[in-house]
Amino acid sequence: MRLVGALVGTFRRAAGYTQRGLSEEVGMELDTLASIEQGRRALKPDWARIIDDVLETKGALTTAVAHMPEVDLIPAWAEEYMDLEEVAVAIQWYENQAIPGLLQTRAYALETFRNKVPAMSEEEIESMTARRLARQEILHRKQPPNISFVIAEWILRCDFGGQEIRREAIRHLRACAELPGITIQILPLSQARHAALDGPFTVLETPDHQLVGYTESQRGSHLITDPTEVSILMQRYAMLRTQALDVDETRSLLDRLLGER
Repeated sequence: MRLVGALVGTFRRAAGYTQRGLSEEVGMELDTLASIEQGRRALKPDWARIIDDVLETKGALTTAVAHMPEVDLIPAWAEEYMDLEEVAVAIQWYENQAIPGLLQTRAYALETFRNKVPAMSEEEIESMTARRLARQEILHRKQPPNISFVIAEWILRCDFGGQEIRREAIRHLRACAELPGITIQILPLSQARHAALDGPFTVLETPDHQLVGYTESQRGSHLITDPTEVSILMQRYAMLRTQALDVDETRSLLDRLLGER
């Protein structure tokens, strides 16, 4: 990604564009272009083609993107979601498979990628883990988004990765529960009702106050923009929050799991 980003910057300057000038010319957010040039965000194929046309680089960027090493490739759906997540003003996230990526420790994230089938190389595992941890910067920015998590209790009770990784993960969740703008609720095993049996999902609010849903499955993921479908997810999330432990009850449960109470 850094090499492609450096090429974008080099070609832009050679064509006489400032970052702002090029972003306006191609219709890309200035921050997005800056992140691409700094190697913090991947250049997508469609944007590569547009910038190639504007800068008259004869397909150089499109070719570079197409031949990036596998370790630098993230599915387009994931890139699109992460772009939205990075600028979101609000996020609502229900999870019943693993601790949400924004709340994972390094050790826990490593284990999630080490359990992928087919197996990933250590280089890929390290790269994907670094990307996941980098996403957590939004929790600590000057104006963090308002984020609500509902997490199934069984995730915290299973020994994924072993006792040490599990305890560290719970301890980290407990610390994150104190961060400004973050609400964590646990959906208890004892709850007889469940509003999201279809699986985990996320709803994000963009800076222009558009709502976008996101779901993952075994072999793909899906961004949801249809207002009716997003409304259904919002209704489910609202019901989940009433079925989950409240914030104080959740903190108490995390403390009990750590043996501190």
